Amino acid sequence: MGLYKKNIIKQLWKAVKSLIIGHIWIYFIKYIMESTIEQCLDGTRDMFPEDHKYLTFLKKVFRHEFRKNGFRRISTPLLEETSLLRKVYPENKNQYGLYHFQNKDEKDVSLLPSATVGIMRSYIENEIFEELQPVYYYYMERFFRQARARKEYYTIGGEIIGESDPIIDAQNIYIIYTALHKIGLWENIKIRLNSYGNPKEMEKFHEELHNFLENKTGVMSEATQATSKNNPLAVFYSQEEDDIILAQSTPSIIKFLKKDSKKNYEAIKMYLDDLSISYSEDHTLFFPENFYSGVVWQFEDEQGKIIASGWRYDMLARSLGSAKDYGASGFSIDVMYMIQRLKDNAVSIKNKDQIDLYFVQLWEEAKRVVFPLSLEARAKGINTMTSLWTPSIKEQMLKAQRIGSTYVVLVGLMEARNGVFQVRNIPAGTQEEVKKEELIDYIIWKIGEDKLDFYEPSKDLQQN
Repeated sequence: MGLYKKNIIKQLWKAVKSLIIGHIWIYFIKYIMESTIEQCLDGTRDMFPEDHKYLTFLKKVFRHEFRKNGFRRISTPLLEETSLLRKVYPENKNQYGLYHFQNKDEKDVSLLPSATVGIMRSYIENEIFEELQPVYYYYMERFFRQARARKEYYTIGGEIIGESDPIIDAQNIYIIYTALHKIGLWENIKIRLNSYGNPKEMEKFHEELHNFLENKTGVMSEATQATSKNNPLAVFYSQEEDDIILAQSTPSIIKFLKKDSKKNYEAIKMYLDDLSISYSEDHTLFFPENFYSGVVWQFEDEQGKIIASGWRYDMLARSLGSAKDYGASGFSIDVMYMIQRLKDNAVSIKNKDQIDLYFVQLWEEAKRVVFPLSLEARAKGINTMTSLWTPSIKEQMLKAQRIGSTYVVLVGLMEARNGVFQVRNIPAGTQEEVKKEELIDYIIWKIGEDKLDFYEPSKDLQQN
C-alpha cells in the first residue's frame, strides 16, 4: 500500500474515532444532566397538550350527559382532616394509604383519595338534606392515594344522595353506557355486577370468608395472607394469580342476602334488562373501600382493565358522624385509562388549539404592520401567532412548522411598505401573494368558517 493511501486511511480513522468519541461524550454529558434532574414521583405523571386535547373532549362528553340527567358540578377541598377520613379508611384495613401530614396549625390533614367521602361530608355539614331530594352532583378532579402502582388519579364521576331506589343505580350505569357508545369505546366492554347487601349481611359473610381462608394459607400470596387477617376481602382485589383462582371458590355473598337486599339487587338487574344492557354477575367483585353497601358494578375492557366503577353507600353518612343515614349512589371513570384507550383506538379529536395563521416578520416596521393585523385575525376567529423577535427567517419558519401552523405570512420591509404579503400553505407546500387588506378574508376562505374559534362571554351572562 502506498504512502499516500496509508495517510488517507490514517486520516479517515482519526475522523471516525473523533466522531465516535464525540458521540460518546455527548451521550455521557446528556446522561449526567438527566440524572441530576428531579423526576415525577412514581405513580404520578405530567399531562401534556396532546393528553389535554382528549381530556377536554371527555369532559365535554360527560358534562353533556350529566347536565341532561340533572347533575350539577361540585368541588370539595382536596385536603380533609385525617381523623374524618380514618373513620372510613382505617389504617389496618385500607389497601392504599392516605397522604397525611401536619399543617402549620399542627392539624393532621390528608389528601382526599376519592370524591365520595368529601361530597358526603359537605352534604352533612351544609345540611343539603334540607333541600329537595335527591341531589345530583358531578365532579372532575384529581385525587391521591399511596398505592403501589398509581398514586395520582384523575377521575370524572357522579354522586346521587338522598334516594335509595335501585333505579338510581341503573341510571348511573346507563350514563356510562351511553357515553362509551357516543365516543366509540363500547366494543369489547363488559359490565360486572355484585351486591354487598347491608352491614349485618356483610358481617356474616366476613365471618364465613375468614373461616374459609384460614385453611387456605398455603395457596394464598404472602401479601394477601398478611392483609386477609384483618380484611378477608383482600383476596378479591388481589392481582396475584393464586389469589384470583382462590377467589373463585370462596363462599358467595349472595347466599347471605335477606329479603330487602335481594329485592333491590333483582330490581337493578330488571332495569338493566329493560334497557337491553348486558351484564354478568360476578360475586367476587369487591372494592378496597369498606363503606359500600348494596350494589357495586364495574366496566372492564377485554383485558380486565377497569374503565369505570360504581357503588351504593347508604351507610356512609352515619360513619362520618351523622345522626341518620342517607341513600346514596355514585360512580367514577378512570380518565387516564380512557385517554389511552382513545389513542389506542386511533380516535381522532378535532384540535381546537390548532394555529391556522403564523406571521413571520423582520424589523420594527414589519412588526408594526403585523401587530394590528394579528389582533384583527384573532377577533375574527382565526387562531393566530406572531413570531417574537428572531433575526433569521429560517428559524421563524422552523417555529411555525413545529407548532403545526397551516398558513405562514412572511412580512419583511418590502412587504410592509408595499402591502403585498407572501402567504405560504405549509402542508401543501404552495405560496401565493395576497394584498394586506384581503389577507384576513383570504385565510377565512381557505380554512373554512367552521374552523373559526369564537366565544362571546356575554352570551353566557343572564340578562336581568
